[in-house]
Amino acid sequence: MYRYLVVLTIASTLGLESWLTLFNNFAVEVVALKGNHVGLIQSVREIPGFLAFLVVYFLLVVKEHRLSALAIIVLGLGMAVTGLLPSFSGLIFSTLIMSFGFHYFDTTCDSLTLQYFAEEQSPWVFGKLGSLASLTNIGVGVLIFSFSPFLSYAQLYLLIGGMITIAGIWGMTQNPTSTNLPPQRKRMVLRKKYWLFYFLTFMAGARRQIFMAFAVFLLVRNFDFSVREITILFVINNALIFFLYPLIGRSIIRFGERKVLSLEYASLIVIFLAYATVHSKMVVALLYVLDQVFYNFHIAIQTYFQKIADSGDIASSISVSFTINHIAAVVLPAIGGVLWMIDYRIPFVCGAVFSLISLMAVQIIKIKKNV
Repeated sequence: MYRYLVVLTIASTLGLESWLTLFNNFAVEVVALKGNHVGLIQSVREIPGFLAFLVVYFLLVVKEHRLSALAIIVLGLGMAVTGLLPSFSGLIFSTLIMSFGFHYFDTTCDSLTLQYFAEEQSPWVFGKLGSLASLTNIGVGVLIFSFSPFLSYAQLYLLIGGMITIAGIWGMTQNPTSTNLPPQRKRMVLRKKYWLFYFLTFMAGARRQIFMAFAVFLLVRNFDFSVREITILFVINNALIFFLYPLIGRSIIRFGERKVLSLEYASLIVIFLAYATVHSKMVVALLYVLDQVFYNFHIAIQTYFQKIADSGDIASSISVSFTINHIAAVVLPAIGGVLWMIDYRIPFVCGAVFSLISLMAVQIIKIKKNV
């Protein structure tokens, strides 16, 4: 199962990162879209994440590892057709297909990791998968940088989509499952005893949306970062995360979820308040890098859930948690945009408040220290 998830995680990361890298240039240079069109497409991209709870119903007719591979095939096909549909409606369609594939793989990947690896193993597995994803992100940059002078957008999308689809087809031929696992409930599960997991998941989604919607915008709008400078930060982030992600996993195993999450939330309070107050270009670049690093501590929320969950609830609860996480993605960017117009500092102060609330909430976690 580890090898299976490694291959499909690399394919999934290749798809999302390629889409993010190519989208804006393709939308402007080829499709000639305006800002309102781009904003709408970005909102559409989050719809499949909001609908992740439907995964549990797909599991009524297909095994979870097969759904994981099928999602990668869908992601690959969505990427492959993007360049062949150079219109607003075409981009809406291909974005939906791509995003359903990505989000449904992400959901099943987390679920399979929690089911197949013991409590002392899953943080390490999450860490290794995250590290490989960061390495893949760097590879995507090299791939696009190397091939873009010679290939059209349509050819780039076909090349990348084809590679992803092949990985998904490989996954469909594999059977990494075990017959010794507890059966998963094939219905939506919402339990009162999981309330803290749901709450931390929602707050993580809210903070992430503030970062995604406004952190880079702050760097460009207020500090005049160029495309090349943003790219350098991107490479630094992924290089650091490649080395740090396994350490995060081992830290969860050694110190437990409460301490790791407390460090994340306390750090994010400082980072968000600093976003709102600093005037140094170098300092805000450092904040951006630290923001990315501490965000990856969120895997402790998943491993915390593994320790409190009934074994048959994992698949359903993880799919529900993805929906909860994406509630913020639907509403926060729009609300934050209005607040930015009043004062750009307000969204970041809100992020600090969200982090403070999470810091207080995580103290409720009562899990014995792992040694």
